[in-house]
Amino acid sequence: MSDTIQAVKGMNDILPPESATWDWFEGLVRSLMKRHGYLGVRTPIVEPTALFVRGLGEVTDIVEKEMYSFVDSMNGDRLSLRPENTAGVVRAVTEHSLLRDGGKRLYYIGPMFRHERPQKGRYRQFHQVGAEALGFAGPDVDAELILMCRMLWRELGLVEGRDLRLELNSLGQPEERRAHREALIAHFEAHAELLDEDARRRLHSNPLRILDTKNPAMRALVEAAPQLMNFLGAESLAHFNAVCAALDAAGLTYRINPRLVRGMDYYNLTVFEWVTERLGSQGTVCGGGRYDTLIEQLGGKPAPAVGWGLGIERLLLLLQEAGIGAPAVAPDAYAVVPSPATMPIALRTLDALRAAGVSVLMHAAGRDGLGSMKSQFKRADASGARHALIFGDEEVARGEVAVKPLREASAAQHTRVLSDAALWADELRTA
Repeated sequence: MSDTIQAVKGMNDILPPESATWDWFEGLVRSLMKRHGYLGVRTPIVEPTALFVRGLGEVTDIVEKEMYSFVDSMNGDRLSLRPENTAGVVRAVTEHSLLRDGGKRLYYIGPMFRHERPQKGRYRQFHQVGAEALGFAGPDVDAELILMCRMLWRELGLVEGRDLRLELNSLGQPEERRAHREALIAHFEAHAELLDEDARRRLHSNPLRILDTKNPAMRALVEAAPQLMNFLGAESLAHFNAVCAALDAAGLTYRINPRLVRGMDYYNLTVFEWVTERLGSQGTVCGGGRYDTLIEQLGGKPAPAVGWGLGIERLLLLLQEAGIGAPAVAPDAYAVVPSPATMPIALRTLDALRAAGVSVLMHAAGRDGLGSMKSQFKRADASGARHALIFGDEEVARGEVAVKPLREASAAQHTRVLSDAALWADELRTA
């Protein structure tokens, strides 16, 4: 007997009942996006490797260490599984000239891939929700996206300040970062003996990323480094102050973190993260910011943009830690079918009920047939259904079905006319 084939390490199956939680969460997200005027976009999970090298930056952990890249044996193209989706959305928007008639608000839900050591809440195939507003330059859209996150937390039952907190910073514009970069290099060169291997490698290629180090031994050195905020010009400061003013007006508490940088090279001006203390070292749940140069960088006409990405696995883990569960999923009714002779009538009736919006789970025959009435009622009760629909021989002969309430001890069993199923469907639907 051959060995069973198992999933790739770090790429997990999502099975019932957990999949119901994912459906619930994604439904909340889609409702939230609709209310904010964001439309769904679906991009390929395989993109040209050059898209990520050019968009994310060559000297990033993702490009250097984590991408699943390969050469297409059919034509020699260099391809990669997407490690994130902002670059893919920008590629799609540019390729199809979506900004020709004005700005676009878009969102996506889907899998991403990074080759890193799997751990709780961090996998090689993981899933993200992302919101991207392209073609809008003002700080109002930055604030809109941040407040959208807060609305999602509230609708999930999370509490900002207790379960999640907002950290905010500005990366300014390229010329401001260049001046800051020179100051950073001088600071770190003066303490070269304290730099770890990653920091030495990044010192002259991307010193800003050194500020994002997770090495505790470098914490004091990083804290003493020059702050980018002190290099910002009037326009960058005005943009950042306008974002802060909008969040203040909305009553959203945040912390300005001058050391906050994002993992990709394309960010400028506003950057932010929603972080939690509940998940240990995996503290960032959602992060984003403005990326006004990326569209031009990837070959499009210059246009501003801002967005965020949220890790679904990590957020669902946070909900679990906070004691928040998805609403129980149960059918409105369970069809009890004592005899194969009544099955055709049962199927016809259930079809009419489902068309009227009723969720009905039908008892189906197994290897030993339909089973006894007692076993079917046990399954009906275990399903969580509020009603049992009994298609007995006598009831069906009279053109009726018996409706038995399963969750109300005082409610009596009664009958309904089979041909009028659409008329009494309302009484079965969960309130």
